[in-house]
Amino acid sequence: MKFSHISVLLNESIENLNIKEDGIYADLTLGKGGHSKEILERLNEDGLLIGLDQDKEAIKAAKENLNNFSNVLYFNRNFENIQNVLLEAGVDKLDGALMDIGVSSYQIDKADRGFSYMKDGPLDMRMDKDNELTAKHIVNDYSLDELWEIFQNFGEERYSKTIAKAIVDYRKNEEINTTLQLRNIVMNSVNSNEAHPEKRVFQALRIEVNRELEVLENTLETVVDNLKKGGRLCVITFHSLEDRIVKNKFKEMSKDCICPPDFPVCVCNHKRKVKVITKKPILPKKSELKENRRSHSAKLRVVERV
Repeated sequence: MKFSHISVLLNESIENLNIKEDGIYADLTLGKGGHSKEILERLNEDGLLIGLDQDKEAIKAAKENLNNFSNVLYFNRNFENIQNVLLEAGVDKLDGALMDIGVSSYQIDKADRGFSYMKDGPLDMRMDKDNELTAKHIVNDYSLDELWEIFQNFGEERYSKTIAKAIVDYRKNEEINTTLQLRNIVMNSVNSNEAHPEKRVFQALRIEVNRELEVLENTLETVVDNLKKGGRLCVITFHSLEDRIVKNKFKEMSKDCICPPDFPVCVCNHKRKVKVITKKPILPKKSELKENRRSHSAKLRVVERV
């Protein structure tokens, strides 16, 4: 299968990067390179793009898509490693960075990656295939309470305990190996009129496998610390858990003091690092919503280094 992915909020994110033609930019979630291509089109020969992706197949696809450009460096790494990547690239500070969080269309559409509840495949869900933890391990080896907590915290699933119990009961007799096997267990365990009650369970497992929220929360400030003054960070999210982390982290970094309100004087010595550019998130236009159904939940938030 060819690596296919439509870049969401493409024009809006590129415009908000305020690209300088000789600047240094990082695409921290490279994918096929859709956003990167637009950045590179605006750079001259003195400009540089640094592209990161933890998925080897994404790096390969991006290299093919961006083969006309020589001023791009590729790193098969999770964006939590941005500090080391910049050291390896010999780069001090960035003029801007972009993060397009979540799973790509290609990863969802390819059955053997295990992300889709619509196609039968192995319970994998690893963005980085070198990682040991898989969704199969989680559903077969995690305790009832651990499953319940994951579905509740990462899926915001109201039937978390019911679904977790159904999984534990099922695996007493038979190992759970495939996506459709898990989907059927979930669908049979809840009395719901939803078209896909398994959607949030799959989301929760994917987040747990790839440590998505943990990595996002831990990395945002590191990226900001590596921006030049006036440099911008654009982050595109696809569900409320991600967006909440980005919103709160941006708010925290935009304040001079983060002490509790009842403290008479500041004791935190926190200094403002950014100016929030998007008071409210930028949403896809009607035309994009019509062309790309996967853009429906997308939100773009932007900050600028001060």
